[in-house]
Amino acid sequence: MTTKSNPQPARHFARRALLGLASAAIFVSGWGLTGNALAQAYPNKSVNIVIGFPPGGAIDTIARVLAPKMSADLSQSVVIENKPGAGGVIGMQSVARAEPDGYTVFMGTMGNFSITPALVKDLPYNVSKDFAPVTQVASSGFVIYINPNLPIKTVADLIAYGKANPGKVNFSSSGNGGLPHMAGEMFASAAGIKMTHVPYKGSVPSINDVIGGQVQLTFEAVAVGLQHVKSGRLRALATMSPTRMDVLPDVPTVAETIKDFNVTNWFGMAMPAKTPADRVARINQSVVKAMKDPEVQKTLASLGVNAVGDTPAQFAAYIQSEFTRWQKVIVEADIKP
Repeated sequence: MTTKSNPQPARHFARRALLGLASAAIFVSGWGLTGNALAQAYPNKSVNIVIGFPPGGAIDTIARVLAPKMSADLSQSVVIENKPGAGGVIGMQSVARAEPDGYTVFMGTMGNFSITPALVKDLPYNVSKDFAPVTQVASSGFVIYINPNLPIKTVADLIAYGKANPGKVNFSSSGNGGLPHMAGEMFASAAGIKMTHVPYKGSVPSINDVIGGQVQLTFEAVAVGLQHVKSGRLRALATMSPTRMDVLPDVPTVAETIKDFNVTNWFGMAMPAKTPADRVARINQSVVKAMKDPEVQKTLASLGVNAVGDTPAQFAAYIQSEFTRWQKVIVEADIKP
């Protein structure tokens, strides 16, 4: 008996083979497009900006102005995460140890990036080795804010009062080793007076106690105390920048009494050291774009803050130059942690 072969399975197999070849051809020819699409997928979830201070301070205010613009540009939510403690060390340490996947960014002050490393020798991270600089975000002048009930009207009055009452002038700060602390020590050294430092866990509790009279004065970013000056709860005794500020045009500079005195704060972003360069570049691009936005610039200017935005390489060099400058100040003034 003969058996006839069934042509259906053979034809089915042939069709499947042809479809497979066609799919392979489409996959290969479209590989460049697929690869590019994958490369452009970042970010595909929310980006966290970690700040080492409580809400309400200058850096927190700047970050919250910046975040909506970044979110629109990245097409992902940008979340501000406050991790206060140890003058920003706790927040910075958490980012140094975070997964270097591009979704965790540290936003810090000059104190975090350049002063604290020059002052404290046993930090739980190394700024130059454990972080990839992204950009300098902004800069801001500093102000001497005093309780309005003090019988002090000028910088000269403060110096005279300090010399007559050595160690009895108490100044607050956002924490040990930060710029508010260093600004106070730098002023005391330049003025030839002795003051007592009272550290707090952030700028808001620090300035609140100046308002309440628990301490007599503080050295802070203009944005932190500006609204309290306008309401009469604080007095802006002097600005610490080289020239008078547009937001406080009638307030003299310290340099008008102590020649060449200058303290200007700045804020910047960095990511964990092993974050891919293209992801660092993408965050840089987003921040720089936001800093050029007229609405952002206008809002920051009203707070006495100047928008910056530079390259990762420029910011890395600036961090190092500021470290060198403040290390010299610390040694010459014999400032201890």
